Amino acid sequence: MAAAARVIAVACHSTATTSSCLLLKTSFALKRGSNALGLNNGRRLSKRLFSCNAICNPQFQIKQEGQPETLDYRVFFEDTSGRKISPWHDVPLHLGDGAFSFIVEIPKESSAKMEVATDELYTPIKQDTKKGKLRYYPYNINWNYGLLPQTWEDPSLANSEVEGAFGDNDPVDVVEIGETRRKIGDVLKVKPLAALAMIDEGELDWKIVAISLDDPRASLVNDVDDVEKHFPVNLTGKGTLIAIRDWFRDYKIPDGKPANKFGLGNKAANKDYALKVIAETSESWAKLVKRSISAGELSLV
Repeated sequence: MAAAARVIAVACHSTATTSSCLLLKTSFALKRGSNALGLNNGRRLSKRLFSCNAICNPQFQIKQEGQPETLDYRVFFEDTSGRKISPWHDVPLHLGDGAFSFIVEIPKESSAKMEVATDELYTPIKQDTKKGKLRYYPYNINWNYGLLPQTWEDPSLANSEVEGAFGDNDPVDVVEIGETRRKIGDVLKVKPLAALAMIDEGELDWKIVAISLDDPRASLVNDVDDVEKHFPVNLTGKGTLIAIRDWFRDYKIPDGKPANKFGLGNKAANKDYALKVIAETSESWAKLVKRSISAGELSLV
């Protein structure tokens, strides 16, 4: 599929039988039925449209292959004709009015380290591995976590504002602070609120703090200071931004590794800075898919 061909479904809020779409502002009836298919090889494959609390009027769907928490488990994205597409390359970043697409890789209160497989055809979501073993965080992550499509942290580009660190060769990460636990493969319509400049073993790994527009408190938060005001304390007793920073700083320590570091004065930057990060990494992605920059082992399909 050409990189310019983009499809997207939009965020919505659901009730028991109908869904109201944030972008389309229309309602539609939900149909209930089986979402599992049997394969000739005995594997169980499930296909579902995105859960309606995240997406409505979908122009794509996901297909799960293999069993969760196994080495062959993959979550593929498909268009409505059943053709595979890339969540990284084919889901549009910009949704207008300052909103962006966010793809959930890791639901909140879970520990399986899921990620888009940037080196596999169609870049499905899979569980990360190390030395042939599935990877888990040492404890649950407290927020929905995933990526901004059509972004890329260029490993050949040094950021002079963050200790000269080079990009980590991945899409930009998002920490979504809303109250709802989402599902792997959900695509949410979010607005950015802040940015944390994590430095992981010398590589720059941006964390954009955002909130889904269908969250009850979304209208209350529009910038970094609003997060401190309306999300002042989480279960750890810390303010949410500090809790996010500390979680990502410390999660490798139980495995005997040093703590991650943070640039920009060890603090969360504001919304304008987050938008600058998104714009710059989107430009890097555009150069990547145009092959103006070497893709190396990355899949551009």
